[in-house]
Amino acid sequence: MPKVTQAMHKAGDYFVDYEEKVFEDVKAEAGQKALVTFHTVAFEGSIGFVNMLQATRLLRKGFETSILLYGPGVTLGLQRGFPTIGDEAFPGHLNFNNQLSKFMAEGGKVFACRFALQALYGHGEPSLIEGIRPINPLDVLDLKLLHIRDNAVIIDTWTV
Repeated sequence: MPKVTQAMHKAGDYFVDYEEKVFEDVKAEAGQKALVTFHTVAFEGSIGFVNMLQATRLLRKGFETSILLYGPGVTLGLQRGFPTIGDEAFPGHLNFNNQLSKFMAEGGKVFACRFALQALYGHGEPSLIEGIRPINPLDVLDLKLLHIRDNAVIIDTWTV
């Protein structure tokens, strides 16, 4: 049987070249917009959180960036906590709340569909994280069409 002779990995080691950047660091041109839509359930996978990070990165690159929460995506924008709202029951429990709050604090806009909020998930507007703008369900398509008309970057987030 072969003998393993390589030393154990330790904190501070790395496995890949994390400094090499292959493509130019694209920045937004004046007036460029981005929209990231979320039709995904909170805690049902990593895509919701990963694309919140992408939205924040677009914002920091200079894009006027909006997030749209619709369908099950509205669950990403709900206040949560345990035993009381705002208490983190376990590490990462409030990652959606914290990331959306940071995104809005940096100038991003977040919209949530009122239909999904009430009809699908039984929540009212006071359940949303402060700063999220509730919108009419007819505005969901128009928001996307406005971004298409403006040649915006659009990232659609879906899980099934």
